[in-house]
Amino acid sequence: MTNPIVMTVDDSRTILMLLDRTLRQRGFDVVQAEDGVAALERLETERPHVLITDINMPRLDGFGLIEQVRAQDHFRALPILVLTTEATPEKRARARAGGATGWIVKPFEADKLEAAIRRVIA
Repeated sequence: MTNPIVMTVDDSRTILMLLDRTLRQRGFDVVQAEDGVAALERLETERPHVLITDINMPRLDGFGLIEQVRAQDHFRALPILVLTTEATPEKRARARAGGATGWIVKPFEADKLEAAIRRVIA
């Protein structure tokens, strides 16, 4: 069986590198994008099992990305996890209303991140 594919979207190279290393060590394949626009471009050819996105990014933020992904029929069921330093109830509610599946606060714990991914792709 092939490894589950996780798309990570963040404008921080450090976070992308950390996610890549953490997820690959735990048996996932990783596809990366530096913002929402790049993520939408990658989704034209990639079919990840889960999308993990930051909120605050240039060009297209996480809220816009979630809404545009959900607007596409073939991504309606794609689990979307928000990984961000933001933790206000208003931002969580906005992300959930837009179609986010879950919320993880940075800095993340590798075990909790893996558990959240496995829960939404099961």
